[in-house]
Amino acid sequence: MTTLRQRLTRVFDERLRRTELGPYEVEVDRDLRVPMDDGVELVGDLYRPVGADGSLPTIVIRGPYGRRGVLGGSARALAYEGFPVFFQSCRGTWGSQGVFTPQIDEQRDGIATHRWVRAQPWFTGRLATFGESYMGYTQWAVAGTMLREDPDNAPEALVLQITMPDFGAITWDNGAFSLRNALSWSRMMDRMSRGGLAMAGILLPDPRLRRAFDVFPLGRGDSAATGHPIPWYQDWVRHERLTDDYWTRQSHTASVPDVTAPVLMVTGWYDIFLPWQLRTYRQLVEAGNPPQLTVGPWGHISRGKSAPAHDDSIAFLKETFAGADSGRATPVRAYETGARQWHDLEVWPPEDAAVQDWRLHPGGGFATTAGPDGATRYTYDPRRPTPAIGGPSLGPDTDPVDNAAHEKRSDVVVFRSEPLAADLSVAGEPVARIRIRSSAPSYDVFVRLTDLHPDGRAMTVCDGIRRIGSIATAPTDPAPDADGFRVVEVPLWQTFHRFAAGHRIGVQVSSGAHPRYARNPGTGEPAFEAEATVVAHQEISHTGSDASRIDLPVRAR
Repeated sequence: MTTLRQRLTRVFDERLRRTELGPYEVEVDRDLRVPMDDGVELVGDLYRPVGADGSLPTIVIRGPYGRRGVLGGSARALAYEGFPVFFQSCRGTWGSQGVFTPQIDEQRDGIATHRWVRAQPWFTGRLATFGESYMGYTQWAVAGTMLREDPDNAPEALVLQITMPDFGAITWDNGAFSLRNALSWSRMMDRMSRGGLAMAGILLPDPRLRRAFDVFPLGRGDSAATGHPIPWYQDWVRHERLTDDYWTRQSHTASVPDVTAPVLMVTGWYDIFLPWQLRTYRQLVEAGNPPQLTVGPWGHISRGKSAPAHDDSIAFLKETFAGADSGRATPVRAYETGARQWHDLEVWPPEDAAVQDWRLHPGGGFATTAGPDGATRYTYDPRRPTPAIGGPSLGPDTDPVDNAAHEKRSDVVVFRSEPLAADLSVAGEPVARIRIRSSAPSYDVFVRLTDLHPDGRAMTVCDGIRRIGSIATAPTDPAPDADGFRVVEVPLWQTFHRFAAGHRIGVQVSSGAHPRYARNPGTGEPAFEAEATVVAHQEISHTGSDASRIDLPVRAR
């Protein structure tokens, strides 16, 4: 008999996901204890579909954000469809014993949990994993290693939403510290450990956090935000080199090709993990295990993602384990912004996308033809950093923004094409190659692509950053030529965007996007302790065979 609470919970879940959920009622067995190899016990909840015949796989979710409320809704949504779901809290969170140290323990704890689940009387005989963000990282932590070394206990399918296998790569993005995400997430987790709401630090205004973004040196930001140091944040800031053992032992990128089970990936063009998720997609394609992929017009917590992500997940799992037709025409479904259209594609990026060489001209032009020789200059002052305008974040506001006012700043230089005679569709990863020299020992190159509308709006399409002269980037920094110029390669985030006829393509070049990325003090000193700053006088060259340009992957019309 369905209780009033069950009915109300279903209504809440359907409204949250904006889709009709499955036919089963759900019962929950709370706080099941799972022993780890070192004796620590982790707790989880078992979501059981009442009356299901046990033909569908048991699904494992592992995460640090709690198992009930909105987060528990992910488990219930699967259970409504007939999947038993075991949702476990990571070590040191939400009743699980031990100390939470992000990423470090997820492989050993995940492997122990998979083996335990398979030994339980309620296990249905097949196992899949599911989850987004950190709950996706916990899948990557075990999948490749288990499929290679312990295939009998390994996951038999993965649903990976807005996630990646190496959180170091986003923390230090091409040498620039992702301050806004790293500090806001750390403050959120610190609040949760003291009984606060899971997403309060992300969704609600936080004046203290906002002030902490501006603290120098970077190693004191956590104390400014919370009143005390946060151990993992201290580690993140101290370890700038992604080659440090601290980062390599928690990276699972190398094991991605070992994943031979079916995979569904869901992400968004404005998600914080987008570039890395699409790179892991390509790793699997090249290893001979092409995933299903859905990329929509979403950020990390966009509500519009819930319904299509749920529907795609259920279709994928039932196709994989029950042979049901998923209704999917091709492996890849991608939303083209600008055109506001979904496309069915065989692979990403589409095979008909070809690179076009677009040149930055002195005076602000942008064209497929070479311009006159010359230079463009601007000055960056880390004490008055160039602000971040929009861009991917953990918060809800990640849709494209109008850059028109931002582009009037003296520390932002802008290049624009003539109005386009026909539509132009960019599909893939634009790569900027900026020939630049600086008066500062260390500096950042931030490049943004915009869609300039006839009414004057300059709407964000995608962007990217590259730091030069830091202790992390020094081994891979391009060498300066005889005149002191370096050709700095900046991969922009992948995009699928149509510039309409009559619009212009815009390019911004600057040296910061604070606090999305921590400002570069300019001295080249270790970021943890750097407090002194130097003003950077920047010069972009438009001269010679290495003149500044952007390679745009343009799709054939």
